[in-house]
Amino acid sequence: MKNIIVASTSTIHNGTFLSYLLEELEELFSETNEILFIPYARPSGISHDKYTSIAAKALSKINKQVVGIHTFADPIEAIHKAKGVFVGGGNTFVLVSQLYKNNVMQPLREAIFNGLAYLGTSAGSNICGTTINTTNDMPIVYPPSFKCLGVVPFNINPHYLDPDPNSKHMGETRETRIKEFHTQNTIPVIGIREGSWLRVKGDSIVLKGSHSARIFEQGKEPFELRNESNLNTF
Repeated sequence: MKNIIVASTSTIHNGTFLSYLLEELEELFSETNEILFIPYARPSGISHDKYTSIAAKALSKINKQVVGIHTFADPIEAIHKAKGVFVGGGNTFVLVSQLYKNNVMQPLREAIFNGLAYLGTSAGSNICGTTINTTNDMPIVYPPSFKCLGVVPFNINPHYLDPDPNSKHMGETRETRIKEFHTQNTIPVIGIREGSWLRVKGDSIVLKGSHSARIFEQGKEPFELRNESNLNTF
């Protein structure tokens, strides 16, 4: 049974790393004291060790130990032995490139479908969808494929921002970019706002947090899904 949290972000305004999710994470990782951290996305280009230390400090608050996958000689074996995995944010293209390079994309997918407790934030949330084609990140590397875990039946747009009618910015809004995606693709897209997350248990996918989510489907007008709603119904 799938046991997943798909979060827009690791840090909300005036908060610290994962602070707003700690209560949820105690429940998610209740069956293990050790969490395998995948730091491949490298936010701002930080090292794997530095990123792992940030995750370890945050999760120590709920008495969890964190070990980085990059410290294992065999990352596939690390996935097979893990009871909890956290994939952090950063650059989605770098993350996906490294997951394929280390041959762990498919083992991670299989483990999640077999019940591995999984937390994804930002880039780690992007890879939960069918593809990474709705990420906000620059393609600074070229991964072997845009296909990813596919553990939810839609794509994710984390850090979703609503159009600001008073903005002087003349570029595309998130809504415009997602509509462009739907000129070429049929996959639904969920825009998750900061401070919200999806709680996946088996076949149930519930929107949690304080905000609604923006739902985009090809050929339809986007609409709002209220928090505590089940995404299986839209």
